[in-house]
Order: sequence, then structure tokens, then C-alpha cells
Amino acid sequence: MPGAAIGGVRLLLRLEGVAMGTVALVAYAQHGLGWSAFAWLFLLPDAAFLGYLAGARIGATAYDATHSTLGPLALLMAGMLGGLPTATALALVWFAHVGFDRALGYGLKYASGFTATHLGRIGRRDPW
Repeated sequence: MPGAAIGGVRLLLRLEGVAMGTVALVAYAQHGLGWSAFAWLFLLPDAAFLGYLAGARIGATAYDATHSTLGPLALLMAGMLGGLPTATALALVWFAHVGFDRALGYGLKYASGFTATHLGRIGRRDPW
């Protein structure tokens, strides 16, 4: 797929996802709100899938807004600088989610369709 990472670059990006998710989990264990809160909040970024009901372009924009590292970085900064432990914990859950998705190969979406990502095409591969 044009525009997608391949080979060693793709592997490196997925390993970054593993590292991001692992660091977020370890940090959450130290600064978190408990594991039941983690479990409930972990899938929250996936609510952006609802954007696909309005079409691929809006869906991709909504998905990318909740699966980029910019949001959790801003929330983490606000939590740390503002002395807001709940914001810090939420940012760590968000980072864990993004890292887990990237490790599995779910990258940022292109407007051409849900399966087109910066880490390559996802989903069932047509054998033909």
C-alpha cells in the first residue's frame, strides 16, 4: 500500500508501540486509579470508530485524533504540571491504548478507508 511503512521501519514502529504500552502500564501501576478504572478507560479511544458512521474521512479524522500521541502528551503535561493525578492516570491509560494498537499493527488511518493505515493495510488479506 503506498504511503505505508514497510520492512524494518514498520517493525520499528510496532516495537515502539510495545515500548509505549509497556512504559504506560508500568507508570500507571505507580500513579494509576486502580485496575478496574484502567479496564473501563482502556477502550474509550475506540469510541472514535463512531465517526465512520459519517463517512471514511470523518471516521479517519476522529480515529487519528484519539490514536495520535499528541492528545495523551498534552494531557500528561497538564496532569504533571498542574498536579492533577487523575489527568496523569488518564493520559497513561490513553498511551497504553495507543501503544497496544500500534504493537498490533493498527496505525493511523487514511481517509481512503478504515483498513488503510500508516503501518500498512489491516484486516483480512484477500488470497487472490
